[in-house]
Amino acid sequence: MFEKLKENYEGKKVFITGHTGFKGAWMLKVLSMLGATVKGYALAPKNYNDLYNLIDGDSLCDSVISDLRDKDCLLREISEFKPDFVFHLAAQPLVRLSYEIPAETFEVNALGTAYVLDAVRLLDNKCSIVIITTDKVYHNNEWVYPYRETDRLGGFDPYSASKACSELIIDSYRNSFFNIADYVKHQKSIAVARAGNVIGGGDWSKDRIIPDIVNSIINNKVLSVRNPKSIRPWQHVLEPVMGYLLLGLKIDQEPLKFSGAYNFGPFDEDAFTVEDLVKLAISVFGKGSYECPVLENEPHEAKLLRLDISKSIQSLGWKPLLSSSEAIRLTMNWYNVFISGEQDIILLIEENITTYLNQKND
Repeated sequence: MFEKLKENYEGKKVFITGHTGFKGAWMLKVLSMLGATVKGYALAPKNYNDLYNLIDGDSLCDSVISDLRDKDCLLREISEFKPDFVFHLAAQPLVRLSYEIPAETFEVNALGTAYVLDAVRLLDNKCSIVIITTDKVYHNNEWVYPYRETDRLGGFDPYSASKACSELIIDSYRNSFFNIADYVKHQKSIAVARAGNVIGGGDWSKDRIIPDIVNSIINNKVLSVRNPKSIRPWQHVLEPVMGYLLLGLKIDQEPLKFSGAYNFGPFDEDAFTVEDLVKLAISVFGKGSYECPVLENEPHEAKLLRLDISKSIQSLGWKPLLSSSEAIRLTMNWYNVFISGEQDIILLIEENITTYLNQKND
């Protein structure tokens, strides 16, 4: 996989929104190893130990610290850079926070996507765009059936609804300005990536289960687990990141064929409950404890969510290389090493990426 991606991205100009975030920082590191020239656009990292800071992200890209809602700034940076690829990751990504700042969530996730696409619309060069939304864009009926890319979109909470709105915006721009029938004229292709719950080293975000586990261990506290029986499509961060890059490669080579939406997640039989994840994570780390109190008046969160990834497997040649249990083990080992200080964290991340890229995806 490494040689295939390197051949496609080496020397290419890649614009990433959200490069200072957890997933964006992993993607930035991978692209730097592939030899791409990267410009990032995002808010500043919130914490000193955010992954972007740990990998010395400023040395890996031209970093623009600005708000996605600053339309003029975003337009200027994209226009001046003239990217070959755009990966749009920037978002307000938290379900529970979206209940506290619903309007801002819609502004960032929906309007922010429109601003990115508007800037790309004005480019006079060929450009391939991958927009990352979420597995939560589906109208969730809480059934066992895994959701396919053609299923109805929706959203109970403001976060999910804002991402479903962004998908309508994407579809409108694809039809109105980047229609595949006129590709020869505009030279723009758009694909959408919908990923499941992502875990991995370097995530310190609020209200995410792995950071909650690690922080409870660091502070010697009992972890309070909400929704312990909820089932999620857990996957290591490198799974979707490599999927996004592979998708970018595909739409760049065959834009008419690969423009569309794609799910990225674990195999359906590999789903874990929240409590299963917590138990394994604590076991791997070697310490920690948890409780499952009965909580009242909590904001609504989906209890069951599965993704059908057959389209990505069959069309892209992508598939999960790590089981959910392997993803949890790799993640907790990362935090163990980070906390103990036993190894240079950049070398550890590079080892994780190299080992993953050298696996056979067949």
